[in-house]
Amino acid sequence: MRMCKSAAALVVIAAVMLVGATGAMAITNGQPDGTNHPYVGLMVALDKDGIPLWRCSGSLLTPTVYLTAGHCTEPPAAHVEVWFAPGPIPTDPDYLAAVQADADGIVSCNDSAPFDGYPCRGDAGATPYPNPDFCTGCGHGLPNFANRDVGVVKLSTAVPTRTVGEYAVLPSPRLVDTLANKTPADFVGYGVQFQANIPGNLLPQPPPFYRWTGPRQRMYAPGEIVSGNFKHSNEFIRFSLNAGGGKGGTCFGDSGGPDLLGGTDTVLAVNSYVTNVNCSGVGYSQRVDIPEVLTWIRSFF
Repeated sequence: MRMCKSAAALVVIAAVMLVGATGAMAITNGQPDGTNHPYVGLMVALDKDGIPLWRCSGSLLTPTVYLTAGHCTEPPAAHVEVWFAPGPIPTDPDYLAAVQADADGIVSCNDSAPFDGYPCRGDAGATPYPNPDFCTGCGHGLPNFANRDVGVVKLSTAVPTRTVGEYAVLPSPRLVDTLANKTPADFVGYGVQFQANIPGNLLPQPPPFYRWTGPRQRMYAPGEIVSGNFKHSNEFIRFSLNAGGGKGGTCFGDSGGPDLLGGTDTVLAVNSYVTNVNCSGVGYSQRVDIPEVLTWIRSFF
């Protein structure tokens, strides 16, 4: 859910907003990915004052270029930290203690040197860049909710192949246009995994129907492309998110994670938004095989 935008939005985007050190909201009906897709990483966006904002997923294309969603990199995000461990990735205990002791539960990562874990210090720091044409709420209705929802994070420290094993691969231009209905896809990300009835009044009412939770763990699930022409099919892929038939889907926190051509490391699209708080039905992912998008991404290589 795109929780940093208006609650009145017609659809929800699959990012997770951080409230202090909490907000652990992944691949639904999935399984731990282990080391199968080591180039898929977890990112946290921080503002200019070092306050954690939200977390997303993404994929490393080169030692210093990490691909994610535009809404994961937009202002007020000013800095990004990225982790590549399969997880679960625990919250730094010093940061957690500071959040619990703060009346508002909002603590800057700049407040103390011992804040050297999640969400303050990852495997690499980086600068976020949303696509120049990215926007949300660009028009009325679902087809106009997002535009060019792709972002790049430029890492300040190179991540060698010995750490991630390999890198994700960009697709050939307009590859998606050649794919048949029900073409297999692989979903990988660090988002929520199940719904739970969380007691108390810390989360918006009514409970328990959208209380998604789960560890910060890289998860995998097979999926399928729902092909066909729709109003923005030239920009987005539509995926089935239903858990039937052994398939999985994406949910909150999987934003920016790669939708891979089944059995390959080729990124067809990045997760953009889902259409309901149950993360069911269909989801939409921003295509990266659009020639202009590919050119923009490669400008960071």
